[in-house]
This record gives sequence, structure tokens and C-alpha cells, in this order.
Amino acid sequence: MLLESQESRGHMDERLYDLIFICRPDTPEADIDKIISTVEHAATEKGAKIEKTEKWGRKRMAYRVQRLREGYYVYMVVRSTNNEVVKELERRLKVADPVIKYLTVRLDEELKRQDKLKKHRERRAARRPRKTAPAAAPSSNEPPAATL
Repeated sequence: MLLESQESRGHMDERLYDLIFICRPDTPEADIDKIISTVEHAATEKGAKIEKTEKWGRKRMAYRVQRLREGYYVYMVVRSTNNEVVKELERRLKVADPVIKYLTVRLDEELKRQDKLKKHRERRAARRPRKTAPAAAPSSNEPPAATL
């Protein structure tokens, strides 16, 4: 019943997420691919869409995590209407042994906020009369220059 009412309203607001996880640097490529496919499978199961997957490779971390100085970074962009997706993906990453850290950031709220600010600035700019350059025209409230 709940699903029907959400579908009848049309498309629920789509959310966009950045998902980055870091694996131990000594993790074999095959294991990293396995984790990626697990995340992709879990996302599609919940009705989400993986827009992009990038393997950034081994990088030095800003600080030690579990006594490690570097990690293997993987970046994904996830688009979903289901808010349970992030919980499920993070749960799967938490139980994956090679994963030492992960972070999910919701992007659409920030993009929405930036659009709103941009529109607000444009409206204010449209209301404001254009200022001419100060050197272009002498102001009328100055007395005329004395001539000799």
C-alpha cells in the first residue's frame, strides 16, 4: 500500500550520493573488484543506480587508519530514490574485511542549495541598477573646476 501511494505521487525526489571507501593497500585487485560488485549488486537490488565507479588506486592517507599509512581508494556515484540504500551499502562495507574506512555524502541537497543561492543572486542583480564606471562620467554634485 505504501509503495503504491509513493508511485502514484509520481517520482519521489531522486538523491545523489558520493560514496568513497578505502581498502587495505595490500588487498588484491580481485578482492576490490568483488567488493565493488557487491556494492553495485546491493544498490541495484534496492533500486539505486551506480552512475560512476572509479578506482583511484593506492594513495597516502592524511592520517593513520588501523596503523596503515596508505589505502586503496574507490569512488562511486550513486543515484537513488530509496533512502534505505545508503544504510544497506554502509552495512555491507562495514562487514567487508578489506575496507578500513568509508564515507557517503549526499550531494543533491548541496546542489539544490547552490542553485537557490545562484537564483537569489541573479534576482538581486536584476533589481539593482547597473553601476557605471566611476571614471566614465563626472558626478554632478562636484563644483566645476576653476579655470584661469
